Amino acid sequence: MRLLKQNLNWLVIVLLCASSTAQSKPDFSGRWTSEPEAKAPTGDLGSGWGSNLSIKQANNRLTVEYPFFARGDMQPPLRFVYALDGTETKNSVMMGRGIQVQTSKAAWEGDKLVITTTHSYENPVDGQPLKVEVKQTLTLASPTSLVVETARSGVLGGPPSTTRTIYRK
Repeated sequence: MRLLKQNLNWLVIVLLCASSTAQSKPDFSGRWTSEPEAKAPTGDLGSGWGSNLSIKQANNRLTVEYPFFARGDMQPPLRFVYALDGTETKNSVMMGRGIQVQTSKAAWEGDKLVITTTHSYENPVDGQPLKVEVKQTLTLASPTSLVVETARSGVLGGPPSTTRTIYRK
């Protein structure tokens, strides 16, 4: 009986240690500003979000908002909402040729959040529907440093690209 009680005590200690060291998901909330690149390559699309952004993370949702239009355009900031439980979300943006719908899924990979977004568009040559995928991986390098790595599939035969943008609080 004494040996059983000792083993149970050790089991409780091991379980408590394991649960206290289990990683909780990072909170990306805050107002972020991108660091200027020393020598940004021509045509670098960066994170795809802009140089100043606001992120709110609550109740299994991530909201990213950033100004896109000039102040004189009198347009609100762009706003994208992503479900953090892997559920598909749709965000609509009014750009150039009308409303564009983006379909996204967010998934945790350890302490990284990967948002995979599919953009549908029409091939300008033959009018056939096409899709391009953009994968944004968010990582907190520190409480005041957000890294967004953005991988884009090739469009219309072009090569895929990957960029890395560092934001500071």
